[in-house]
Amino acid sequence: MSTDLLFFLALFPILSAAVMLVGFRLSARLTMPLIFLLTSALAFVFWKMSLLTILAATIQGFFITFDILYIVFAAILLLNLLKYSGGVDSIRNGFRGISADRRVQVIIIVWLFGSFIEGAAGFGTPAAIVAPLLVALGFPALAAVVLGMMVQSTAVTFGAVGTPILVGIRGGLESPELNARLDLLGWEFSEVLLKVTANASIVHMLVGTLMPFLMVLMLCRFFGKNRSWREGVQIFPFALFAGFSFTLPYLLTGLYLGPEFPSLIGSLVGLALVVTAARMGFLVPAQVWEMEASERWPASWKGSLNIPASDSAMSDRRLPLMKAWSPYILLALLLVISRLPQLPVKGWLTGVSFGLEGILGTDISGSSTPLYLPGTILLIVCLLTCLLHQMKPAAVKLAAKDSSGMILKAGAVLLFAVAMVRVYINSGENDSGLLAMPILMAEWTAARVGMIYPFFAPMIGALGAFIAGSNTVSNLMFSLFQYGVADNLGMPPTWILALQAVGAAAGNMIAIHNVVAASATVGLLGREGSVLRKTVLPTLYYLVFTGLIGIVLIGLVGVVDRFLINV
Repeated sequence: MSTDLLFFLALFPILSAAVMLVGFRLSARLTMPLIFLLTSALAFVFWKMSLLTILAATIQGFFITFDILYIVFAAILLLNLLKYSGGVDSIRNGFRGISADRRVQVIIIVWLFGSFIEGAAGFGTPAAIVAPLLVALGFPALAAVVLGMMVQSTAVTFGAVGTPILVGIRGGLESPELNARLDLLGWEFSEVLLKVTANASIVHMLVGTLMPFLMVLMLCRFFGKNRSWREGVQIFPFALFAGFSFTLPYLLTGLYLGPEFPSLIGSLVGLALVVTAARMGFLVPAQVWEMEASERWPASWKGSLNIPASDSAMSDRRLPLMKAWSPYILLALLLVISRLPQLPVKGWLTGVSFGLEGILGTDISGSSTPLYLPGTILLIVCLLTCLLHQMKPAAVKLAAKDSSGMILKAGAVLLFAVAMVRVYINSGENDSGLLAMPILMAEWTAARVGMIYPFFAPMIGALGAFIAGSNTVSNLMFSLFQYGVADNLGMPPTWILALQAVGAAAGNMIAIHNVVAASATVGLLGREGSVLRKTVLPTLYYLVFTGLIGIVLIGLVGVVDRFLINV
C-alpha cells in the first residue's frame, strides 16, 4: 500500500471530525462516537491492530476521561459555591471597579489570570476555570469558551510548571542513541532542554504578544452589539501593552531561569502592571465598551450555566472583595505549591495512584494520580470556600446538585473523544509493521517539504495537540521525530524542537476534547463546532507566523554559522 494512501487514511478521521463538527454543525455527542468507530475500523483493517489492542486503548481512555471530568466537576462546583455564597456578585463589582470596559476585563481575566492558572496547573484547567468565571461576570457562554480556549496558547509550552518541556520533550527525546550522541558532543541533556526553552520563549514572545489583541478582536467582532473589528482596534495600545507586560518577563525567565517559571512569572508581573494601568486609565479608551443586553443574545450564545445579575439568594450579606477572591487566590497558591519540584508536596501527591499495567495482555497501560490532579486542589478549595464564606448547608447542597447535573452530560461525549484519541495514538501497536497514524503523517509531510520544513514543524506539533489535547503528549509523540528530521536536513535541532513545542501549544486552542471539557463547564455541550469555527482563526495565526519566524530564525542561524566558519 502506498504511503500517500496511508497518509490519507490516517488523516481521514480528523477530516471527518472537522467536517461533521464545523461543516455540518453536528454536536460532539453525535460526532465523536462515529469518529471513534471510524478510527477503530481503519486501525483494524489497514493497520492490522487487533480488537484486543483497540479495546485496551479504549480502556486507557477511561482513565484520562476520569481525570478530565474530575477537573471539570471541581471547577464547576467552585463557581457554583461562589454563586450561592455571594462571591460572584462581589467579584463582578470588583472588576467594574478596575474597569467597566469588557475588553479590559477580558485581557485581565483571560490573558493574565488564565495564563497564571496554565503556568500552575496546565492540562486544560485555565478554560475550565476562566470560562465559567466569564459567564458569572455576564459574558455569553459561547464567548467564554472561545476566549477560554484562546488562553491555551502562549502560556501552554511552560504550563504546569514546565511539564511539556521537562516531561514532553525529555520523554520524547531520551533514547540510548541520542544519549550516546550527546556524550560525544560533551552535552548534558539539561542543556538541550534549556536551549529549547530559550528558543521557544523567543518565538512565543514574537507571536504571542498580539494574543490579547486578538482576544479583544474576537470578542468585539463576534459578540459585540455592532459585530465590529474596529471596536477591537480601538483598544490596540492597551492590548499591546498587556501583551508585552506578559511576554517580556516571560522571555527573560525562559532565557535565564529555565522552563518551570516563564508562564508563572510572566503572568504575575503582567497582572501587577496591567491592573495598575487599568485603574489609572493608562491607554484605556475613554469610551467604555459594553456588550449587548443578554435578553438580545441569540440562543446559540447561551449555555445552561445560569448565573443571574444577583446570585446571592442563599446569602444574607455582601462579601468583601478580597474574601470573594480568596478561593481563586488559594487555588493559585496551592497549585504552585503542589507543582514545585523543589518541595516534597509533589512527591506525596504523585505517590498515590491507581491503574492497570499491560491492559488485556497488551503493552498499553492506564493510570491516574487523583491527588495530584488539579481537581483535588479545586475540591480542597471548595471545602475551604464553604468555611471561609460561612455557607449554609442548603446552599452547598444546591451548588453540588447543579454541578453534578452538568457533568453527567459531558461524560459520554468525552468518553468517545478520548477513546478515539487513544486508538489513534496506539495504532503503532499492530501486526502490519506500520508506524502509528500520527507518526506516519508527520514522516509523510517531512519527506515532501524539504528545506522549508521549519514552516511545517509547528503544524506537526499542533496536529499532536489537536489529537491528544495536550502539548506534553504531542511533544512525547513527535520530539524524536522532529529531532531526526532536523538532523537529516542539517538544521539546528533545538530550534526545530522549539517550533514543535510552540505549535503544540497553539494546537490546544482546537483540541476537540478540551473544547468539549470547556463547553461542559458552561453548559454549552452540542455547540462545539461553533467554538472550533472561531478558535481556528487564532490557531492559524499562531501556526503561520510561527512557521514564518522559524524559517527566518533558522536561516539566520545558518548564515551566522557559515560566517563563523569562513572567518
